[in-house]
Amino acid sequence: MTAMEARSAVEWLVSAAPDPEACRFEWERNPHGVALLPAGRRWDVLILPATLGRPTLEVLTRLVDRPGPVLADFGDARIGFFVEPGTTDRWLGTGVRGAGDGTWVVVPYPGRMADGVRWLVSPDAAGTLTDVALLELAMHEAAARRAGGGGEG
Repeated sequence: MTAMEARSAVEWLVSAAPDPEACRFEWERNPHGVALLPAGRRWDVLILPATLGRPTLEVLTRLVDRPGPVLADFGDARIGFFVEPGTTDRWLGTGVRGAGDGTWVVVPYPGRMADGVRWLVSPDAAGTLTDVALLELAMHEAAARRAGGGGEG
């Protein structure tokens, strides 16, 4: 990620903050390289256990050129997919947690390594989010593979 791409991604991310300027100021000076941003404004986050999240990301990247932002948490135990706001209000899925309106997400600064949490797919300046229907399809395929049900290649 170039410095310009990182700055554009930062602008998109901090636009979700109640005070974007204060958020940016603090984030750029935070020694841990993370910010706490509200979900439900610009995005929701669907959170999968890594045993399902990693294969889901592999399937998803075969379906689209570039999915929306994807986070790995501390220790890579969970994978978070950024999806359209409101998704968590209507999502039904065993073992899938959601961060939506009224919740906050620890987000690393784009293009930098942070303590524990990191981008698997960095955000872009356009605010691209993962298509929920494609994410669900990718989850089903990944779960079928895990269960020994085959699926593609």
